[in-house]
Amino acid sequence: MALKITDECINCGACEPECPNNAIYEGGVEWAMADGTTVKGSFNLLDGTAVDANARIAPIASDTYYITANKCTECQGFHEEPQCAAVCPVDCCVHDELYQETVDALLAKKDKLHA
Repeated sequence: MALKITDECINCGACEPECPNNAIYEGGVEWAMADGTTVKGSFNLLDGTAVDANARIAPIASDTYYITANKCTECQGFHEEPQCAAVCPVDCCVHDELYQETVDALLAKKDKLHA
């Protein structure tokens, strides 16, 4: 399951540089699949929508940092625990119940992001 950042976020930014997938963005900043990954060309998002990897996608949050589930692998294949949650001073990086994924699915996502 991917992680999300709750409304308790204090915008300290500690989480953003820790993400190996570049899945964390500052509030109001557009994101793209290609940011910090090797993804090129067309890519299918979790909802089935096909996008160009370089296409800028609307931010998920405007006031706080956010995690895009399309790139979050809970640090599987990189670290033993999600690094955003490990460094968050207010414990607002939590599991996103909307995105149930197995460890195998998260590792497969990691392989797609970093081919």
